[in-house]
Amino acid sequence: MAINLATTISDLTLDHMDKGNLVMGQCLTAVGWVGGTVPKVPNHPSMVELSMADVAGGGIAVGSSLFGNRPIYIVRYQGFLWYNLISVVNYAAKSKELWNVPCPIIVRAIAMEGKIGPVAGSSHISLAYRMPGVKIACPRTPREYIEVWQEASTGDDPYIISEHRASFSVTEDTMYEEYESPDIVLLPLACPRQEVDKVVSKSSANISVEPLVFIKPFKNFSKVVDLVQRSKNGAIIIDDDYPDGMAKSIAYDLTIASGKKVEVMGLANRTAGFSDATDNLPPNENQIKNKIEDILKCKIY
Repeated sequence: MAINLATTISDLTLDHMDKGNLVMGQCLTAVGWVGGTVPKVPNHPSMVELSMADVAGGGIAVGSSLFGNRPIYIVRYQGFLWYNLISVVNYAAKSKELWNVPCPIIVRAIAMEGKIGPVAGSSHISLAYRMPGVKIACPRTPREYIEVWQEASTGDDPYIISEHRASFSVTEDTMYEEYESPDIVLLPLACPRQEVDKVVSKSSANISVEPLVFIKPFKNFSKVVDLVQRSKNGAIIIDDDYPDGMAKSIAYDLTIASGKKVEVMGLANRTAGFSDATDNLPPNENQIKNKIEDILKCKIY
């Protein structure tokens, strides 16, 4: 049976712990074990349950790194990065440059949404994107996660792995059809890809899809630029954050390099609530379809 993303993360985490590295976070051993991504070893000496003091947690993780550990710091809701990232971006990310003292730390930042209110939900890695000294990746499949992990667990920089709970059940990569001259290119960023897959599977248009995984540094930049250049109508970056951040920055770079227009879809510019009527969710199938049809000036299904 194929191993899903949650189990992949759990297995990698246990191996990391068995090597003496700490895993830190809030309510790690509570019901669910962080969506099944934390190994069920509550008495393991490397398992550290942090208090509910959000700002302090990041500082404790950074401190353990400075003492020679390579901790995994788990942020259960990406909205809490507003509190958790302070020591990571203002100390760990600057330590090597200022004092030649590396501070490697793996931050697992987990996005989710759906009636969880104005603070916790969605993706917020734009907060760290503009800061020097950090690396960022957005894996959504077991294969992608293993590739990211190989870098995150061996380098000497703070590494933020942006995850999404909706992807924890994924077992394999989606095989997207490749076109020499696609009608349009979709670039899923820090969002779940299920809605993109629905559109592509039904569309009569030739749509190329290139998930953006290694964000900072942007590993496949030349490949993406070439794909956008070959397209007839440019590209759309689809994100799970407000558009005025990382997504627009990447879109600008791709537009300049490719000479083709790269647009952005993300959250509506409003605060999320706890009900269906007030929630703020990433672009769904219908919204993505309508955006493509608006650009192509024709129906795609």
